[in-house]
Amino acid sequence: MPFMKGKFPLRRTLKYLESSNLVLKERVKIFALHYNIVGNHHQGAKEFAYWNIPQIQFKNPEVQVITFKNLTPTPFIRMFCEDGEDILVDVDSKSRTEITDHIKKIICKSDETLAKEALERQSLNNPGNFGWGCDRQCLCEIPGQVPCPGVVPLPKVMRGKYKYGEVFD
Repeated sequence: MPFMKGKFPLRRTLKYLESSNLVLKERVKIFALHYNIVGNHHQGAKEFAYWNIPQIQFKNPEVQVITFKNLTPTPFIRMFCEDGEDILVDVDSKSRTEITDHIKKIICKSDETLAKEALERQSLNNPGNFGWGCDRQCLCEIPGQVPCPGVVPLPKVMRGKYKYGEVFD
């Protein structure tokens, strides 16, 4: 597989991208990370950009994610919200896990909210579902399907006793 070549092919797997719990709230529209490549106090931000930015992009397709390198003396994260709010997060001399925990605490959806949304997505009515708790009680309610034999008798060619020659009248 050509996409599994490189220094860290793990970052390109679907399992790794889905494993993140950094799902930003809907009000966040732009996520910008500012850091330098050199410097010990930028190390956590650099690792965050390398390991977590692809996950954030995967989990938040409607959010614009930008990284600015070598433009600032101190690393920080800036988030722009749809209501005009500007959120600044100082990540100077913090590790990648500290940054992740802090971002999750201040602007990400809680685990309860994520579980509730997953349940709502799962319980969306599929038009192919029928029975109790669905839009249709029986398959015969769909146009073009054979009606219920209790309401309208099936044609004799569709009944087993006529089809297999076992006619008992």
